[in-house]
Amino acid sequence: MSIKELLVAGKSQLAASDISAVDAELLLAHFLGVGRMELHAKSFDLPAAEYEIISEQFSKAISERLTGTPTQYIVGSAPFRYLEYDVGPGVLIPRPETESLVDEVLHQLGRFVDPISVIDLGSGTGAIALSIASETAGKRRVHVIAVEKSPEAAVWLKKNIAKHDLDIRVVVEDAATALPGVKADVVVANPPYIPAGDILPPELAFEPTLALIGGDGDGMEIPALFIEAAARLLKSGGLFAIEHHEAQGALIAHALNPEFEAIALHQDLAGRPRFTTATRR
Repeated sequence: MSIKELLVAGKSQLAASDISAVDAELLLAHFLGVGRMELHAKSFDLPAAEYEIISEQFSKAISERLTGTPTQYIVGSAPFRYLEYDVGPGVLIPRPETESLVDEVLHQLGRFVDPISVIDLGSGTGAIALSIASETAGKRRVHVIAVEKSPEAAVWLKKNIAKHDLDIRVVVEDAATALPGVKADVVVANPPYIPAGDILPPELAFEPTLALIGGDGDGMEIPALFIEAAARLLKSGGLFAIEHHEAQGALIAHALNPEFEAIALHQDLAGRPRFTTATRR
């Protein structure tokens, strides 16, 4: 069997369980040490022994994926904007929907004078914090602090900071109590916000509940705590950006209203309400 035939067989197995063919491409590309698009552009003529190893690795990975394990956990990494992040059990996988939030924050940095202080609450892999730090490096003086309460997630956060050699301070503490007395220009947050009663996609069963569930009912318990933390941490005129459930826009605006102004709801790449920005009064 050739590499192409191996890929077709893997795609067929995943399709039977309604799993995207792209997952098979990502898995096989990982074991071949190439980019996903190279699978279609290159021809592979491997020695029999090497092919056998890759075939076994790929088959095992397909079996793992069929149990629901996310592809990113299997390959140990996930892309976000311009960087690749180490991921694994214990940390939420960064998703493309959050990239729009980073875009908006970077755009709004234009109204601040250097040096700019940024706090990322519930940092997880550090995708938001590292994106802001790396994309402003050499252009603006931006100091980033990443706050993450989960020790398991903080391991991945520190790995990714070291991997990309960025100067980001890590604070392993609950957002509600972290950084007493500190005031920042910008606070960003992607808190757990899924209502506890929502039916989750199967792959989310492998990701940490702590990073997903925002509370019972409308799921606003944890987002409300993050909003309180942002109000405490921000200077007057400071920017707050928070990701949330597509049904929570009005609830987020209501929770922000006493302490914030210029409250604006933004859509993600798929056109769904995904995050809100506001200015501290």
